[in-house]
Amino acid sequence: MNKLENIKQLICVASGKGGVGKSTTAVNLALALSKQGHRVGLLDADIYGPSVPLMMGVPPGTKPKIRDQKFMVPIIAHGIECNSMGFLVDPGTAMVWRAPMIISAFNQILSDTAWSDLDYLVIDMPPRTGDIQLSLVQSVRVPRSLIVPTPQDVSLLAPLKRVNMYTTFAIPL
Repeated sequence: MNKLENIKQLICVASGKGGVGKSTTAVNLALALSKQGHRVGLLDADIYGPSVPLMMGVPPGTKPKIRDQKFMVPIIAHGIECNSMGFLVDPGTAMVWRAPMIISAFNQILSDTAWSDLDYLVIDMPPRTGDIQLSLVQSVRVPRSLIVPTPQDVSLLAPLKRVNMYTTFAIPL
């Protein structure tokens, strides 16, 4: 079942650990694709630490409008359609959730965002290989992923797990 049939390409930006520049890479990739004339969306899939609202310069407190009492209309920033848990909760709110709640929130943001016809949807994935990653690969066909490491040996161990996960699901890197 493809929840994103009006989107031509999904690109997941991922890593095995936090703090390596996934969000920076995702935002810059989305901006570069947009500057090339593509219609682009950016989904912040990091439920615990959403950073896309700040990185895209969206004023704090901005909330998506709701269409047909169900669908979130993406926030437009720099010509890019964006959605994030950061638009739905206050920045100081601690997300003290177990896996089923995280998966439910992610699936809702993924499937209940009213994306327009897009050439690319860049998904800024949370760190590690966990519930959100598994939910995504089981929900939609992910045509490609970009793994972001840092050059330190200890930082390269975690992305290898992500590479192995995507290889298991036949997702090109």
